[in-house]
Amino acid sequence: MTSLPTARAPVTEPPDDLLSQKVVPLRHPWRWVAGAAVLVVLAQAAHALITNPVFQWDAFGYWFFRPVVIEGLLLTLQLTALSAVFGLLGGIVLALMRLSRNPVLRAVSWGYTWIFRSIPLIVLLLFLANVTALYSTLSLGIPFGPSFVEFSANDLLSFFVVAVLGLSLNEAAYAAEVVRSGIISVDQGQLEAAAALGLPKGRQYRRIILPQATRAIIPAYANQLIGLLKGTSVVYITSLLELFGVVQTQASTNSGQIIPLLMVGTVWYVILTSALSVVQYYLERRFSRGALRTVPATPLQRFRARLRSAGVAR
Repeated sequence: MTSLPTARAPVTEPPDDLLSQKVVPLRHPWRWVAGAAVLVVLAQAAHALITNPVFQWDAFGYWFFRPVVIEGLLLTLQLTALSAVFGLLGGIVLALMRLSRNPVLRAVSWGYTWIFRSIPLIVLLLFLANVTALYSTLSLGIPFGPSFVEFSANDLLSFFVVAVLGLSLNEAAYAAEVVRSGIISVDQGQLEAAAALGLPKGRQYRRIILPQATRAIIPAYANQLIGLLKGTSVVYITSLLELFGVVQTQASTNSGQIIPLLMVGTVWYVILTSALSVVQYYLERRFSRGALRTVPATPLQRFRARLRSAGVAR
C-alpha cells in the first residue's frame, strides 16, 4: 500500500514593510525606576552617616586603632580560632558517632547535640563560669575509685579557658550536624562500589567520602564560623574583655561617645566577617574543581578580562 505524496505549502516571503522595520528590544522602565529609588535611599543613608554630628567621626578615628581596642580584637581572633578548631574536631567525632551502627554512640551523639543546641550560649558560659561552686577541685584517677592527681578548679578554669570551653562545646553541637549533612549528601552508590572493591572503612572516608562531603560542608560551616565570630561578643559576661567587651567598657566610662564606640566595634566585625567571606569564596572555588567542568573566574580575573576587552590591558 503506497501513500500519496503530500503537497507542501508554498514558501511565502514576508512583506517588504516587515523587512524594513527595525527590531526594538523590550523596554523595562520599572527596573530603572527601582534602581533609581534604591540609589536615592543609599544616598540618603550615606548623607545621614556623614552629616549627623552624633556619630562623632573624629572620636571614631581616635578609638579605631587604640591599643585597648586592638588587644580586644586580637583576643576575639584567638577565641574564634581556638573554638573553631576544637568545635570542628568535636563536630567530626560527633557526626561519625551519629552515623555509627553502635546504638550507644548514636544515642550519646544525639543527646549531646540536643542538649547543647537547646541551651543558650550565654547560659552555658554563666554556668561554666560558676562551676567552681559545684566542684572546687578536679581530679584524675580510676573511675569511681581513688584519684591520682588533683587540681584546683579556680586555677584551672580561668576566664579564657571558660570562654574557649563554652564556645567549643556549643560549636561542636552545630558542627556535628553540618558535617553529618555533608557526609550523607555523598552518593551511596560510590560507597557501595568502594565496599565492593574491598577498601577499608577508614580509607573510604579519607579518599571518597570526605573530599566530596567537603563541598557541602564548607558553605554551611563558613556561615557557622561567622556566627561564632560574632558569638564571641557574649563572653564579656565572664569578665573577659574581647572586642565587644572593650567597646562596652569604654562606652560606660565615656558616656558621651557611646555611638562612635559602637561604630568602632561594628566596623571591626564587618571587616572580620568580610575577610572570612573571602576565604570561604576561594575554598569553595578550590573544592569545586572536581564537580564543575570549568572553575568560575575570580573577581580579579573578571576585572582583567574586562580591561582586555576594552583594550586597556593585554
